[in-house]
Amino acid sequence: MTAILELPQLSGETRMTDLLRLYPGAQRALFAKYHIGGCRSCGFQPDETLAQVCERNENIPIDEVIAHIQSSHDADQSIQITPQELSKLRANHPALKLLDVRTREEHEAAAIPGSQLVTQDLIQHIFATWDKTAPIIIYDHLGDRALDAVAYFIGHGFAETKCLAGGIDAYALKVDASIPRYRVELTD
Repeated sequence: MTAILELPQLSGETRMTDLLRLYPGAQRALFAKYHIGGCRSCGFQPDETLAQVCERNENIPIDEVIAHIQSSHDADQSIQITPQELSKLRANHPALKLLDVRTREEHEAAAIPGSQLVTQDLIQHIFATWDKTAPIIIYDHLGDRALDAVAYFIGHGFAETKCLAGGIDAYALKVDASIPRYRVELTD
């Protein structure tokens, strides 16, 4: 579906902050295979290099880790849908299920029409009653955190679940300008 973009080459000198910006699913991939970055005991600092993280974690070969990150990224690309593709899909399937994994405040401020805010109760309802072969599109603000939610749904048998590439921000920019765009600012 989504075209795979050519990304800068990773190396041992790549800082973790840059790695996560370029490969949003990298932390999930590192944790799944190497138990790196999922909790406090196996975490890393944003300014650490990939080589430092690999060395600190049983000297994992950097080339192996880079290959795994890139392979996982390619898999992530295959479960994404562009805003334009979503627009066409919605036009042909008005009952398409669209799930929002942002906060309640974000959903109330700006949402794609017809979407549902994901809650624990809704997830239980979905898992118990929804057709596992029907398409589901999940979105967040920028399209990075929703990948984790899509992986979770796919892992529970919802094989046609996709992530909106670029999130609601890209959808507002490329498809529906009536949806307010916003920026999340974190304070210390």
